[in-house]
Amino acid sequence: MTKRGVVAKHASLQSQTKSTIKDHKFSRNEFDSKNQSQSPVSQGQVEKVIDSKVVSVPTCVYLTLEDLKCFEAVERQYEQWGVIFKNCIAIQPSNPAFPTHSGPLVLMGAPKNGYIEATFLHPVHFVSAFVTSSQRLVLSAYGRDQQLLTQTVLPGANLANSDPGESPNTLLSVSAKEIHRITFCAFDGQFTIDDFSFCY
Repeated sequence: MTKRGVVAKHASLQSQTKSTIKDHKFSRNEFDSKNQSQSPVSQGQVEKVIDSKVVSVPTCVYLTLEDLKCFEAVERQYEQWGVIFKNCIAIQPSNPAFPTHSGPLVLMGAPKNGYIEATFLHPVHFVSAFVTSSQRLVLSAYGRDQQLLTQTVLPGANLANSDPGESPNTLLSVSAKEIHRITFCAFDGQFTIDDFSFCY
């Protein structure tokens, strides 16, 4: 399903199998019984019931950013999909050091450089994005009471024209139970994020 620059994926696997075998008779002539003892279940009823179970696969939301305009402040555009951004703007990079991962637009921290925050309306367990940064960047995940749950770090610059090392658009992700908010922080450096996604 795609709407407002979002691809949402959800699947549900359901098993409601009830297998029964009733009055199945096994005769000795059907099998070579010379080296086998008589089956303890030769007549009667055998019933095997598998309880109804539903296996739910997580719903993931992938922001394509296609519906945003260049230089549009991004805050509540994806609220219906469960995320609100803070200090975020959509741009079409003119600097070749910050290539996009897919599509023409990326997100950048603004008006304050080097910082983007995303708050989830319902807790998630996984968040990822492709990041290009001018310096070290930390992706942090926080719980309901603002306690730090986990972090991942891009150790240094990964610009398209920088020295060999990290390539641009490095995938960063965090995973923890009950993530309520995440932050990207490059300590006043410049960075862009693309293909932001999260899973419930």
